[in-house]
Amino acid sequence: MTDTAPAVLLTEAEIATRVAALAAIVAPRIDDETVAICLLTGGLWFCADLMRALARVGRHVRFDALWLASYGDERASMGRCEVRADLQRPLAGRRALVVDDVFDTGLSLSEAARLVRDAGAAEVLTCVFASKPWPTKRAIAPDFVAWDAPARFLVGYGMDNAGAYRGLPYIGALD
Repeated sequence: MTDTAPAVLLTEAEIATRVAALAAIVAPRIDDETVAICLLTGGLWFCADLMRALARVGRHVRFDALWLASYGDERASMGRCEVRADLQRPLAGRRALVVDDVFDTGLSLSEAARLVRDAGAAEVLTCVFASKPWPTKRAIAPDFVAWDAPARFLVGYGMDNAGAYRGLPYIGALD
């Protein structure tokens, strides 16, 4: 871990504004039977805020979580996804909204969407807070994105560096 404080890219207030705006866009595409599926661990902060923002616009979705690991404590993807904890809520015939913190390689989001489809979801929508540019084509594109992030190493608001910095209320860069 570095001794240098992360450079602030989005403040806590800017994050809240983007989450509220995204909830207004997502709400008409879902219903109260929709299951929001949080990708752990990083997606927890965004998913909690998004669910509260959806409730403020009258959408009261169900909640579930899926724990996938593709980075471990590294800055680069391992190139595969490991399922550490599976879904708990039945999805057969329901719409699902898969929620994650950052979209970079696309591996976790793609694998989560596949698992959710395999669990019988009638429709799978995907939502990320930050979408980073990537040099090669990705297998999936998120349906909803709150912020087009720069190609930097992001921390805060659930994103980490070997487990550190997840709890920062802002999004910063460590590069």
